Amino acid sequence: MHEPAGEGPARRLGAAVVGLGGAVATTAVAGVELLRLGGCGPEGLPLAARGDLVPYDALVFGGWDVSADDLAKAAHLHGVLDPAQIEAVAPRMQRLRPWPAVADPAYCRGVTGANVATAGTPRERAERIRADLRGFRAEQGLDTVVVVNLASTERRPDPAAPALASPEAFEEALDRGDEAVTPAMVYAYAALREGMPYVNFTPSVGADAPALAELAERLGVPVAGKDGKTGQTLLKTVLAPALRSRALRVEGWYSTNLLGNRDGRALEDPDSLASKTATKGAALDALLGYPVEDHLVRIEYYRPRGDRKEAWDNVDLVGFLGHRMQLKIDFLCRDSVLAAPLVLELVRLLAEARRRGERGPQEQFGFFFKAPATRDGRVPEHALHRQEHRLLEWLDRTGAPEVVRP
Repeated sequence: MHEPAGEGPARRLGAAVVGLGGAVATTAVAGVELLRLGGCGPEGLPLAARGDLVPYDALVFGGWDVSADDLAKAAHLHGVLDPAQIEAVAPRMQRLRPWPAVADPAYCRGVTGANVATAGTPRERAERIRADLRGFRAEQGLDTVVVVNLASTERRPDPAAPALASPEAFEEALDRGDEAVTPAMVYAYAALREGMPYVNFTPSVGADAPALAELAERLGVPVAGKDGKTGQTLLKTVLAPALRSRALRVEGWYSTNLLGNRDGRALEDPDSLASKTATKGAALDALLGYPVEDHLVRIEYYRPRGDRKEAWDNVDLVGFLGHRMQLKIDFLCRDSVLAAPLVLELVRLLAEARRRGERGPQEQFGFFFKAPATRDGRVPEHALHRQEHRLLEWLDRTGAPEVVRP
């Protein structure tokens, strides 16, 4: 059953989250509950003033996780929010428990748990996810459901694998259990078959696999991704265009990250780490217009930091008359506090794209991603100011929206 497009904004909007018990998801859920209570303001929410999008208090959450802990307990364990903030919304968060996840340690060795669906073929796993989605929509009386991937980073499959070349090849691969089909792809496939928009906020391959991107076009389902742009890469996409505009040549750019949350632990696996560094390192050459040979990106799991990430950059520059200079940035940030509001905005935006009848990769949402999805393999736009312009232009396309000032 596919959801109808072209009707009014959803009155009840479902967010089905892969990784519901993680730090980002629990922060997002707590944030919506605190907004309902008036316990926080719109800081961090870039589209809070848009009265033409579904309101935050229309969001209803469900989803999967390898841990069965209720979301209040999970939030306490992650240590992102103040205990008082969690206690204020604990009665509602305690009622949310993740559904058993479709997971496979062969694709993500760093994060495991007992709340896992019985293994089967990829086809059987997809059908289980589809049943979860149908049940969620029916039980909660939802007008629209958006599926969001917030799971830990998976190893990258061979993008040239025959199983990923076309929807027909992918269907056959589901039945025979081809190893090119990852858990993230199974979730994406299930969402598309249910006519539900899909957001990939991770570096894993999801609906950007060629077979699934084409399937999204055929089925008329909007998709967006991948890898949320929150901290270090956000600053790169602001600074690199400024350096280029002043003809300051970047000779080298060294980036390192320290983090100790569940995502950081997953990235101890070299295969998962390779997927992450690929998206973090992809934008710089495109932004500057030339290759930076000494562009290095490092990510280190350091448990004591928890969700308090440190992103440190050293940029070596060449200016007028060959004189060298340096730019140093130390961003002490909260990984999930930066990511969670973007996830909320993407759920609202994908619901709006569905309402407008959009289909396939939504390039206008590149504002939120390190490696924005594009159509036909085009090089994505990475400069933040141009991405923002395109997003707002798309939002305003149907006429001047009602703007509600926070």
